[in-house]
Amino acid sequence: MDPDSFQDLDSLSTGTGTLNDATSASAAATNYSSSAAAASSSSSSSSSPAALSRYENQKRRDWNTFGQYLRNHRPPLSLSRCSGAHVLEFLRYLDQFGKTKVHTQLCPFFGYPNPPAPCPCPLRQAWGSLDALVGRLRAAFEENGGNPEANPFAARAVRLYLREVRDLQSKARGVSYEKKKRKRPPPQAPALPPSSEDQ
Repeated sequence: MDPDSFQDLDSLSTGTGTLNDATSASAAATNYSSSAAAASSSSSSSSSPAALSRYENQKRRDWNTFGQYLRNHRPPLSLSRCSGAHVLEFLRYLDQFGKTKVHTQLCPFFGYPNPPAPCPCPLRQAWGSLDALVGRLRAAFEENGGNPEANPFAARAVRLYLREVRDLQSKARGVSYEKKKRKRPPPQAPALPPSSEDQ
């Protein structure tokens, strides 16, 4: 990822960012999307046995992105000082690049999965994307020498935030995020031993 692609969080979160900040943030999102697409297409087209899986490539990109966020944070953060609160700040920061329409309670389309017309409701990161991202970063933290007991991505506050986002988006978008129960195949009747009459 381009080192300049992440904006200073303080200017974005306090609302003091200028039009240039918004423009470069939009460009950062475009750069991230295009580099992610290019990396995934190059990884799928290569057939060498040493190539990383799509998941491993995405995990590495996510880890590098989070590292860039830590370096751009004011004041800069070291990984050892990163907490669940910083992870939440990072997830909220990513919302500005989201593509999922989340209706507010005042919107006439609140709770409609397929609204019939456009509305001014905000775009956010989808819950499933955030959940997958946190899972990859949790694994990457430990793979990069982090202590599993001090993993900020496994913090209770992060789990609660993800649950809150899931519930809010489920209601706002009119979709269910319940786990689908797998249908189990019907049990096979045990094979009967050959009867004595058959012999």
